[in-house]
Amino acid sequence: MPVVNFHIIWPDNKLMKCYSPSSVITQHLIEGEIYALSDFMTRVRHALHLASERVRERYGYTCSAAADQLEILERDARKYKDLPNATVKVTLFS
Repeated sequence: MPVVNFHIIWPDNKLMKCYSPSSVITQHLIEGEIYALSDFMTRVRHALHLASERVRERYGYTCSAAADQLEILERDARKYKDLPNATVKVTLFS
């Protein structure tokens, strides 16, 4: 199961490198795409849940690193929730 890092830019231009334990993230986010904050969070929640479930299916336990990454994304997204037209850009998969 290939690990995928994805890089994003928050509304304040802060760059963040994120982790997914599975390439399923690439089915929910597109490199170079700009998403409304709420759409991005919906997509990343779903994708990281699926990635964690893939780990569970293969190894018998969910991926705590995926849960940790989602917690960080949720925390940071709250900083921008009141900004009108807040967007997140996915810049790179690696």
